[in-house]
Amino acid sequence: MTISEMKEKKREYGWTNQMVASLSGVPLSTVQKIFGGATSAPRKETVDALSAIFRSANMSGSPAMIREPAPAYGVREAEKKEYTLKDYYALPDERRVELIDGVFYDMASPSKLHQSILGSLYLQLDACVEKHEGACFLYLAPSDVELGEDGKTVVQPDLYIHCSPEKESNRPHHGAPDFVLEILSPSSRGHDIWRKQELYRRYGVKEYWIVDPEQKRVLVYLFDREEFPKIYSFADRVPLALSGGSCSVDFQKVYDRARHLYEN
Repeated sequence: MTISEMKEKKREYGWTNQMVASLSGVPLSTVQKIFGGATSAPRKETVDALSAIFRSANMSGSPAMIREPAPAYGVREAEKKEYTLKDYYALPDERRVELIDGVFYDMASPSKLHQSILGSLYLQLDACVEKHEGACFLYLAPSDVELGEDGKTVVQPDLYIHCSPEKESNRPHHGAPDFVLEILSPSSRGHDIWRKQELYRRYGVKEYWIVDPEQKRVLVYLFDREEFPKIYSFADRVPLALSGGSCSVDFQKVYDRARHLYEN
């Protein structure tokens, strides 16, 4: 995507330079220079980082204009019926989908890279949860989370933590978890960045991590505190706000465990 095309999309979505910087990980000063015309030949890595967020927005909408994604993610646009939890739980076990606001979205099988990162994160977050001595509970996909009271939304986060012992049972979790983590894949980038971010914000999730293996970064949203995410790299320790700062995830260890999958 050219700078000119990105400028046009930026105007269309009503994005500020701060929003572009927060979502892309490109420093605000660099974003200002590029879109202000002061930098005529930005580095390829910078252009790629900026292009990625606009491509994702093209798939599923911007923060100001959230709309249904292209059929590539698996939504059956010919289906006009609004589905419910009853329809969801009647599906064959082998069909993996999420139900969001009455619409089914098919989920692709995760890659080996996705699963390697997920396993590493589970081990570190499980150690954090253990420090809470039974006050919090950690689950990984596939595990159903029902959101809202209209019976039209159930998702399967890659990882989630809830700190409500009274809600702990063998039934699907009902209500917003305190912490949700999603790992991006090519088929779900826009879905997780835009639609599920808006969904988790709407239903009261406090902390949402988006792990981006392609760009080796982590976006941390603290919905009850800040509008824009904090951005970390795979060389950073990322603090778990839920723990009050007593726990963090070492993403260098996560990357080291999956390094061979990047190199092959």
